[in-house]
Amino acid sequence: MVKEAGVQKRCDKNRKRSKRRAIYCPIHGCHLDSVSQKYTLYTEKPEELQKRGINRQSALMLVASQTAVPLVGEWLEAFWCPHCQQTKWYYVKKLDNRKFEISPAPTALWQQAIGVKSTQGNPSVGEFTLRHSRMNRYQGIKDFIFIG
Repeated sequence: MVKEAGVQKRCDKNRKRSKRRAIYCPIHGCHLDSVSQKYTLYTEKPEELQKRGINRQSALMLVASQTAVPLVGEWLEAFWCPHCQQTKWYYVKKLDNRKFEISPAPTALWQQAIGVKSTQGNPSVGEFTLRHSRMNRYQGIKDFIFIG
């Protein structure tokens, strides 16, 4: 606290409280509130790493040593826009310490996200198991034929 003419003022530069992320709606320009976790993106292609500034040889070595390479500073996240009263998914790219670039999340990026459940389901699960996991009631006895 700093005293000036008997009035106490708070020094803003000494505040330790974190600031809100400066992420604004690309349509309305209002501040967006996060309503989901961050879904980290990864790549299995050296071309994607080359687009991000890694030379060809290093990109090939990274992909060969790690099957999936995480893309640092890029993720998918859902935000609430108070202007249009909707939740939308965005592709977020961190430019520097306090700056972000956002764009609507294209469908192709969901295949690169870590921790997202596949819409097609697990390919190693059989049709029988998948069908029975979706049943509301137990009527599975019909699938078994008893020979007596």
